[in-house]
Amino acid sequence: MTYLTQALIDAGTASRLKLWAWDCYKWHKAVWEAFPGRRDKQREFLTRLDEKNGSYRLLIVSSEIPVRPNWCPPDGWQTKPIPEQYFQKSRYAFQLRANPTKKVAVQNPDGSFKKNSRREPLRTRDELVAWIQRKAEQGGFAVDVEKLRIIQHGPQRFKKDGAAGTHTAVEFQGVLTVTDPKKFHETFTRGIGPAKAFGFGLLVIAPIT
Repeated sequence: MTYLTQALIDAGTASRLKLWAWDCYKWHKAVWEAFPGRRDKQREFLTRLDEKNGSYRLLIVSSEIPVRPNWCPPDGWQTKPIPEQYFQKSRYAFQLRANPTKKVAVQNPDGSFKKNSRREPLRTRDELVAWIQRKAEQGGFAVDVEKLRIIQHGPQRFKKDGAAGTHTAVEFQGVLTVTDPKKFHETFTRGIGPAKAFGFGLLVIAPIT
């Protein structure tokens, strides 16, 4: 079973708890509190955070029912199962906040290449369209490029264990057509692209009738 949880946090509560949109690692740790006993286990949930006037809406997609953490007011927490038939439609409007990147080989002074490449953000529309089309093909759906809207939010910085890091946020909005229902459902629960632990990769969908 797949579950969708919505957590609503007002501006005053968020400020008191020092939960701000730019600190994705702190939100990452806060969400783990909803899954007690799993901190050392593999992450099996996705999140998406939206901010408006200092208040927040956090979405969580998970394979188990999360427990409301103390930082979320009781009236701001709601979990419900997603019916299997919800994934059996052919077309959906969608939103996806992703971290599209490409691997770049790193050369040593002697001309050889390092074993591990580095990731760089994709920047042009052509690169981003190609990225979402490739992810869609792998994920059991196709994107209508003519209706595709791409919003680049730029770098999102965070600190983890005293070290600074950066993710580049890109919002994809449009219409998709399911080509492989089973694979599409798996993609919804698994997420799309890198940095899924930091609020990227959750596919928000609404059936088109």
